[in-house]
Parts: sequence; structure tokens; C-alpha cells
Amino acid sequence: MKYIFTLVIATLAGFSARLYMLRRDYRQYPSYPQGWAIHLFVGFIGAAIGAVIVPAVMEKEYSAVSFLILAASQFREVRNVERATLGAMESTEMVKRGTAYIEGIARVFEARNYLAIWAALGVAIVSEVFSGAILWRIAVCAAAGAVMVLLLSQLMRGQRIGDIADVELTKLQFDEALLKVEDTVLMNVGLPSARSVYRERGLAAKIIPKGPNAKATLANLGQMQAIAHDVSSMVGVYMDVGEQEFIPMVRRNPASGCLYIVMVPSEDDQDAFLTAIRHVPVLEGAVRKPLTSVAGKMMD
Repeated sequence: MKYIFTLVIATLAGFSARLYMLRRDYRQYPSYPQGWAIHLFVGFIGAAIGAVIVPAVMEKEYSAVSFLILAASQFREVRNVERATLGAMESTEMVKRGTAYIEGIARVFEARNYLAIWAALGVAIVSEVFSGAILWRIAVCAAAGAVMVLLLSQLMRGQRIGDIADVELTKLQFDEALLKVEDTVLMNVGLPSARSVYRERGLAAKIIPKGPNAKATLANLGQMQAIAHDVSSMVGVYMDVGEQEFIPMVRRNPASGCLYIVMVPSEDDQDAFLTAIRHVPVLEGAVRKPLTSVAGKMMD
């Protein structure tokens, strides 16, 4: 019972951190309440592991520490479960996420359990260092937990399209049946009725990379698919099952490295359309930094 306060307060801090990082947004995952129950339970286990490490080290139970680290390594299975779940859900999406986006989401859910461990471990250390009255320890641990959660969340926050590129509206046009933006052909729209819908309701945007690194990142096919999926999720898409001509399209201009996205949103709101594009996350697996190489610096 010597470390009961530390175990309870640290486990609670780690669990609270996982709860704070678990929120449902436009991506519609995880589902409520089944998905929440799974992730909160796994987060509780991670928090308990982080809380036990400090008492185990203080009691010189190094074999127990090794066992806890081994148990924590099993969180990699969380990624496999998320990957399989999202892959199974892919067939139900109007606009597919793509394998790159699915892998990125799976990594995030795995990493958040490790953040719960870090938060619990940090609070456990603070609890043992600042010993004293119960109210004093609670206040210090609460402050430490809040700081750690905010810090870890900030470190986990990735870039968005608006951070690496400028986004502006542009005009779509038809060359007979070919849908074009500037000089880039996006697709062939054969039905006159579909072309009429694009002329009346269609929106087009140009995504201009801010540098060579951004240009290389935006050239990733998974990133292009993620843009189409997220924008359609945020602003809605004017289409029904089987209407392939209205699926949002993202194409790249090989000469400039710019991306063009054309879609028919459910509502004609240009500001919302541009904001949605700027808020699409940059996929971790899509990030490229050619300027860090010798050849890349020579080309810059």
C-alpha cells in the first residue's frame, strides 16, 4: 500500500489523457460507443503500465520493469486492428480513404496509447518527488498531468495542407467532353447532363506547394487521395452510388507540381471548400524532404 496514491493518481492521469485524445470528428471514427469502449480500455491498461513502472524501479524490481515494457510492446497490435477495421469499412465510403490514409490513422491510434503511458509515468514521477500533504500532491500531479497532455498533444500534431501550400480558387472548363483546370486535364465527362452539373455547381481549387519539399510531399498518391476524401467528408459531395463522374478528382501538373481538385459539393460555399482543403492533414507516410539530400540541394 506504500505506493497506492501514486498508482491511482498516475493511472487516472494516463486514462484522462487517453480520453482527452479520443474525440470523434468528420472522419467518423472511432464509432460511439463501441469504438470508445475499446480504446478507453486499452488506454487504461497503458496508463496502469506507466503508473507501475516508477514503484517497480524504486523497489528495484527490474524483472517487473522488463515485463511491463514487454506488455507495452503489445500495443503494436492496436495498429493492426485499426488497419483491418478501416480496411473493412473502405468499401462503404463514397470517396475512398486510400491505404496511405488508413495506415496513418492506425499509427495515430497506436501512438496515443503510448502517450497515455508517458502521461502516467510523468505523473507517477512527480507524485514520488513532491511528497507531502495529499492535497498538495494532488494539485502538483494535476498540474503536471495537464502540462504533459498538452505538450504531448502538441508534439503529436502534424502539419496540414495549409502549412505547406497555398490554396486558391480557380476555374474549371470543358474542352468538348474533357474537364480541365488551366492546362491540366482531369477526366472525360461524357454525359451532357453531368457536364451541365459541373458548370452550375462545380468548384475547382489550385494547391500551390511552398517549396521543393512540399512539392515532393504533394506528389504522393496517398496524399492526393486523402485530400479528395477529407474534403468530401467535410463539405459533402453531390453524388450517389455509381455516379463515377461526380467523384472528387485530384490531379497534378507535372511541370509546376501544383495540384488541382475539382468536385461538386453538396452546398455551394467557396470559403468552406477552401478551408476544408487547408485543414486536410499531411500524411506522415507522404512527407518527403529532398532538400536534406546533396542532390536535392543541388536541384534547389
